[in-house]
Amino acid sequence: MRIEDILSKLGIQQLTDMQEEAMNAILRSNDDVVLLSPTGSGKTLAYLLPLVQMLDPKSNDVQLVVIVPGRELALQSATVLQDMKCGLRACACYGGRAAMDEHRVLRQVQPQIVFATPGRLQDHLSKGNILANTVRYLVIDEFDKCLEMGFMEEMGRILRNLPRVERRILLSATDADSIPRFVQMGHTQRLDYLIEEEQVSERVQIYQVKSPEKDKLNTLRQLLYELGNQSSIVFLNYRDSVERVADYLKEYGFVISYFHGGLEQREREDALYKFSNGSANVLVATDLASRGIDIPDIDNIIHYHLPESEHGYVHRVGRTARWEAKGRAFFILNSEESIPAYVDGEVQDYVAHPVSTTAPIPKMVTLYIGKGKKDKLSKGDIVGFLCKKGGLQSSEIGKISVEERFTYVAIDRQKLSSVLRNVQGEKIKGIKTIVEEVR
Repeated sequence: MRIEDILSKLGIQQLTDMQEEAMNAILRSNDDVVLLSPTGSGKTLAYLLPLVQMLDPKSNDVQLVVIVPGRELALQSATVLQDMKCGLRACACYGGRAAMDEHRVLRQVQPQIVFATPGRLQDHLSKGNILANTVRYLVIDEFDKCLEMGFMEEMGRILRNLPRVERRILLSATDADSIPRFVQMGHTQRLDYLIEEEQVSERVQIYQVKSPEKDKLNTLRQLLYELGNQSSIVFLNYRDSVERVADYLKEYGFVISYFHGGLEQREREDALYKFSNGSANVLVATDLASRGIDIPDIDNIIHYHLPESEHGYVHRVGRTARWEAKGRAFFILNSEESIPAYVDGEVQDYVAHPVSTTAPIPKMVTLYIGKGKKDKLSKGDIVGFLCKKGGLQSSEIGKISVEERFTYVAIDRQKLSSVLRNVQGEKIKGIKTIVEEVR
């Protein structure tokens, strides 16, 4: 499929300079490529657009492998490909679920592209679930993060087991002076779009909010009252702190999601979908949410705990002001804290003066439907079911995400009770299923 047609499907009128140069480097040379560009600048599209032109859609072999540091980036990248509607099939492979289930999906889907975490990819390669000798292109996304997380040995084994890789593309949001030898880069083009003098985008306004108490919960609550229905991520440094803050905000009526590495896979996916489709306007999270999660239109970043490093700060703030949007970052500081020395740019004082002390309620709510792609469900099937059986208008249905074994769909919150009542016992495409609210 032509690149122009893909961009039209995505609603993108023009690529950025970085995306144009990356596309030309991949399509118009035989070089390996290292692409350095800030978080949120569109690197996934920058490598997928040219590579999908180079794959054979008639082949059922895996031709492109994309190594990612975590399951969230695997899922997000696969979603980008799905949205491109270019006729190529993909699978996301990651830990936290049975490898046998993934093997069945691989056999069923016969993907040309696999997005995978290092450990799970090595497992599939060693068992022959993915045939190494068909892989011609290798992408390592956030390769600096892969190394930080201790995947060097696994990635070394993977690359030694991919004998026919012709092109290697490495991506990072931070500088990379050296590339490990095991990557075996050939003649390489280095595309550096990191702007040294711009620590965070100039479209981000930075504020400090003083908390009169050491425990900053009340100050956070007042700030969120004022921000209203804007989307905000509240960052903390510890899992138990995330749950404490989440519980506190729920007590005051906020509709929130929370996210950290100790949650089960389904819980993490629930949390991200609720936040991304507008069913929750606040995400309370550890720094796990600062890397590899592609959710557009995030208005505010709130540092409840100070970032542990400049590196962490840059990635947190990189979640807002994506593409050409504007955003705000707030530091909540008690009397013992101050703005970290590494923070560049003007930091303005901010005092919350909420008009209302009632927690804002999001317009949407998320439904879980216990059937998905394996049941041959499409987005059109979901819309038809919810309109015909659930009594909804199409305008009352928001984002739909059809996964292998289940579906998430956002609907008008005011219609939740009637929809659940109307669809009780009803079938979708002749199949009985569970339909419930994602809480």
